[in-house]
Amino acid sequence: MKELSKIISVSKFLAFVLVLTSLNVFSQVDPVLQENKVRADNAAASQVKIDSFQTKTDKDASEYKGVTKQIEGLKVYNAQKKKQIRRQIERMEEIEETMKYAAVLQRQIPPLSRRMHEGLSKFVELDLPFRVGERTERLKFIKDALDNPTVSPAEKLRQVLEGFNVEAEYGRKIDTYKDTVLIDGQDREVNILRVGRMVLAYQTTDLDETGIWNKETNSWESLPGRYQRPVRDGISMAKKLKTVDMLELPIPAAEVIQ
Repeated sequence: MKELSKIISVSKFLAFVLVLTSLNVFSQVDPVLQENKVRADNAAASQVKIDSFQTKTDKDASEYKGVTKQIEGLKVYNAQKKKQIRRQIERMEEIEETMKYAAVLQRQIPPLSRRMHEGLSKFVELDLPFRVGERTERLKFIKDALDNPTVSPAEKLRQVLEGFNVEAEYGRKIDTYKDTVLIDGQDREVNILRVGRMVLAYQTTDLDETGIWNKETNSWESLPGRYQRPVRDGISMAKKLKTVDMLELPIPAAEVIQ
C-alpha cells in the first residue's frame, strides 16, 4: 500500500509540474500571439492606405492626361489664332494704305464716268441702228444719273458700266423685233433681224421685200429674192420657233484700218 501511495504521490507531483510547465509556456506564447495580431492589424491598415493612395494616384494620372490633351488642343488653337491675327493686321495695313488714295479716287470717278458715257454715246451713234429708242433711253437714264448730285460716284460709275455691259451683250446674240423703216420714201412696218453686229436685215410683214442695212451708205437696201427665206428663217430662230442653224446672209466686208 505504501508503494501504491508513493506512485500516486509521484503522479500528482508530475501532473503538477506539467501544469506549471504548461502555464509557463502559455505565458511565453501569449505575447507572441498578441504581437502577431498587432502586426496583422497594422498590415491591414497599411494595405488600406496603399489602396487609397493607389486610387488617388490613378485619378491624378487620369486628370493629368486630360489636362495634357487640353493643353495640346489650346496650343493648336492659339497657333491658328496667331495666324488669323497676323493676317488681319496685314489686311488692316492694306486697307489703311488703300484709304490714303480713297479721296483721290473719289475725285477721279465722276469725270471718268462722264468720259465713259460720252464714249458709249459715240459708239451707239456710229453703230448699227437697231433698237434705237431703247438704247437712246438708256443713255439718257445714265446721263440723268450723272447729273444728279444725290447719286453717289460709285453708283454713277455702276450705271455707266451697266450700259457698256448691255451693249456688249448685243454683239453676242441673235435678235428680232418689229419696227418701222423708210423704204423707197415710204414708212413700212417690218420685222428686223439682227445677228450680233454683223448683219442687220429687215423683212416686210407680207414677206414681199427683204433688205439689209448698208454701213457705207447708212441706209436700207433691198436684197435679192434668194435671201428672203434665210432672213425669214433667221427671224424664226430669233423667236425660238426654229432650231438655230446655218444662215446664208450677206455680211459687209471688214473695214481696213489705215
